[in-house]
Amino acid sequence: MSEVIVTVRTLVNRRREPVVVQAVRSTAAAVVSYVVALWLSNEPAPLTAPLTALLVVQVTLYTTLTTGIRRVNSVVAGVLVAIGFSALVGLTWWSLGLVILTSLVVGHLVRVDEFVPEVAISAMLVLGVTQVAATAWDRVLETLIGAVVGLLFNVFLAPPVWVAPASEAITSLAGRMRDLLFHLGDELEEHTPVEKAAARLHEARRLDNDIAGVDAALRQAEDSLRLNPRVKEGLLFRLVLRTGLDTLEICAVVLRVCCRTLTDLAKTRTDGALFPEHLAEALRELFAHMASAVENFALLITAQISASAEEAEARLTQELAAARVSRERAARLLREEARARPGTWQLYGALLAEADRVLDELGVEKRSERLVEELDRHSRTQRARRPRLSRLWRDRSAADR
Repeated sequence: MSEVIVTVRTLVNRRREPVVVQAVRSTAAAVVSYVVALWLSNEPAPLTAPLTALLVVQVTLYTTLTTGIRRVNSVVAGVLVAIGFSALVGLTWWSLGLVILTSLVVGHLVRVDEFVPEVAISAMLVLGVTQVAATAWDRVLETLIGAVVGLLFNVFLAPPVWVAPASEAITSLAGRMRDLLFHLGDELEEHTPVEKAAARLHEARRLDNDIAGVDAALRQAEDSLRLNPRVKEGLLFRLVLRTGLDTLEICAVVLRVCCRTLTDLAKTRTDGALFPEHLAEALRELFAHMASAVENFALLITAQISASAEEAEARLTQELAAARVSRERAARLLREEARARPGTWQLYGALLAEADRVLDELGVEKRSERLVEELDRHSRTQRARRPRLSRLWRDRSAADR
């Protein structure tokens, strides 16, 4: 009985997840479009309508609008190609090849993007029937039904907002960066073979793939905020997450360079620890504060409530201040060590420079500056896209003054 209750509770908790909501919406749109097509179309099984609705009802309202238009264009273009060829030639192997080639060329000309193959598919399906004209317009009708039903579903039943998955992806990326920094700090006092240091370097390089995945999740979240009536501050959310990911990407690159520096240092320490005990302790403390700063930075940019954002900003400021103190201590000890080992001063200096770059990128002032720059850039882009509207707004503002 307890297992059943847990299962039911899990299903209830998952009912609002974006993936579940999207699956239900897509299924409902496909069924409704099929029923409408049965009523309006002459086809006994108008499966083109639910297929179109299924493809049009994308994860966001913005992509639904753009996808629906492109898909309808692709089907209409394919039907027109089929009608033109049916009036000239019949269906043979060479005419089929010519239809496919012409359809693909036309698809690129009308700029239907990912639906270029749909132009050829529509042309082949229409060309392969006996009554080309009737089938052609039935297919256009079914496509329009599916597209309209899909658009109406997203207008009246707003699609889910994908900010939470993007936030989780950013937090997960920051967690992997934090773990890597902790691991680097733990290995400073022990003998580190070149192979082990190189493994950490490969781990840092894998962060590039993680960033690509986070970027894809963030693009989906950005699209879900565009034209969404459920979101009032979509632009601010998009820019906060985007600028935050840019910062983490820079930190990941610097972290990879830091691993490269430690790998080069391991090549010169084949018979001992990377650093003496007192110096390793100072650097380990620096890396620990940097790791906590990365984690708190991710919490700050993904915070949806002002109170939690203020708390995350306070913790981030505290960790950055502690990291700078640890950095000064480590710099002093590294200078002393460089006097005893003159051949390593370049690696020591690089290590400090890399730490400085990470701390500078994570700074609250840097984040605010980058956010303001993105807001200004977005405003300039909007004014460039709508020059007349911007000119009217400026004239009205001047008249009010």
